[in-house]
Amino acid sequence: MAIYSTKQLLSLCFLLFMVSFSYGRVNLNPTLKTKAVNLGGWLVTEGWIKPSLFDGIPNKDFLDGTALQFKSVTVGKYLCAELGGGTIIVANRTAASGWETFRLWRINETTFNFRVFDKRFIGLDANGKGIDLVAVSNTPGGSEMFEIVKNSDDVSRVRIKAPNGFFLQVKTEELVTADHAGGGGWGDDDPSVFVMTIAERLQGEFQVTNGYGPNKAPQIMREHWSTYIVEDDFKFIAGNGLNAVRIPVGWWIASDPTPPKPYVGGSLQALDKAFTWAQYGYIFCIPTNISATSTQAKPMMLIVPFRKYGVKIIIDLHAAPGSQNGYEHSASRDGFQEWGLTDETIQKSVSVIDFLTARYAKSPSLYAVELLNEPLAPGATLDMLNEYYKAGYNAVRKHSSTAYVVMSNRLGASDPTELFPLTNGLTRTVIDVHYYNLFSDVFDDMTVQQNIDFIHTNRTAQLNQITTSNGPLTFVGEWVAEWQVKGATKEDYQRFAKAQLEVYGRASFGWAYWTLKNVNNHWSLEWMIKNGYIKL
Repeated sequence: MAIYSTKQLLSLCFLLFMVSFSYGRVNLNPTLKTKAVNLGGWLVTEGWIKPSLFDGIPNKDFLDGTALQFKSVTVGKYLCAELGGGTIIVANRTAASGWETFRLWRINETTFNFRVFDKRFIGLDANGKGIDLVAVSNTPGGSEMFEIVKNSDDVSRVRIKAPNGFFLQVKTEELVTADHAGGGGWGDDDPSVFVMTIAERLQGEFQVTNGYGPNKAPQIMREHWSTYIVEDDFKFIAGNGLNAVRIPVGWWIASDPTPPKPYVGGSLQALDKAFTWAQYGYIFCIPTNISATSTQAKPMMLIVPFRKYGVKIIIDLHAAPGSQNGYEHSASRDGFQEWGLTDETIQKSVSVIDFLTARYAKSPSLYAVELLNEPLAPGATLDMLNEYYKAGYNAVRKHSSTAYVVMSNRLGASDPTELFPLTNGLTRTVIDVHYYNLFSDVFDDMTVQQNIDFIHTNRTAQLNQITTSNGPLTFVGEWVAEWQVKGATKEDYQRFAKAQLEVYGRASFGWAYWTLKNVNNHWSLEWMIKNGYIKL
């Protein structure tokens, strides 16, 4: 009587294991709550997470979206786009706010466009003498290209060189022209000298790729993607009580390997690797004690779950075309929120969701697709969001009946249940909320115990409000064991983290910590686990 050899059985098992992946995704435990970590700062850049990524950019003080204010040393007042744009530039404001702030579009390390409050660009008046400064163009061209020349002894003092080769000067509070030859000193008697203040900086994907430029950015980004998150990170995640990752991606990933400039190709291949590291499925095996010629009834194959790391993946569209919130983590170029202002941005976002779901629908690791991260109210209206979420849901369902569809609540919206009418009748939907004891003066003076009480009382109430028996599932998609408390002890942090794990663990879909790695220790779940601040 012939017996299957061990080698034959292993070969058969391997073959059947490979075949099993062709039959689509396998949901090993659909009732398991998500305990996840965000892979922030990986495929969508955030400079505060990894500042060193920006170290090699030439003239990195002047990246896209840097908000500048210029005070004339002669009249002692700020440059201003009169009426916020659409007319002349003046120098008659004693304090700087929106109309007195100019956002950079970086052409190269020395040449820039200046975007004003109403989104127009500063340029030279083509209808006059060609020296008067106006903000009338909706699209920058040759007349809107300027250089910023710093004083080597005091970099806060600058001159602004216009495209006609001359420097701006303030002749009167109402007359700013580009007809100063430059040169001379940097004293308070020179009408071409301004004191420059940097009011805001952005360090996102647009800034890092456009900052390095087309020759260097591909090398920098591909090295970052291949080293920042690696297979060992998935081993760490799976070995420390976590069962999922939420991976932020940008809209340009769907155009890989040749995304629109300044973005560079390669992030899609990095995401592919994440699915390889996360995978799990079934192995079909025949028991080793079964005879190949047995006359008994044919044996049934054993169906054995196979796990590499067994990590579920939530794909999160973190950065939408035009930016859904104006923040650097949405890859905003200049801080303006322009997603949803045209149908094109919505349709392009739907196409990204369609592309990603189609690509990974058969992977056993795809658990959910998040349609949009943190749209900001009121710029992102409820009507436009409902339109997009319904189209995005249909795009997911076209390829997968099992993947959860996650819809992020709007930042700044007063009603956390506003998406409930949309989800009525839809299957496997999830509402994502983000809870931070930060970013509000409410938390400025709270003590350790008050922060913990806030979690138990306020966050519990908020979570209860959006948790219903027949509605969408709830997901605390971002939280962190960081706060405004100064001088907190390790035990304080442990208690704070424990309170959040207890409360957010009641979310019907689960939670995700922000983020796995960060130069700021308490924002790094890896550091928090390794140093005993959090135990799962």
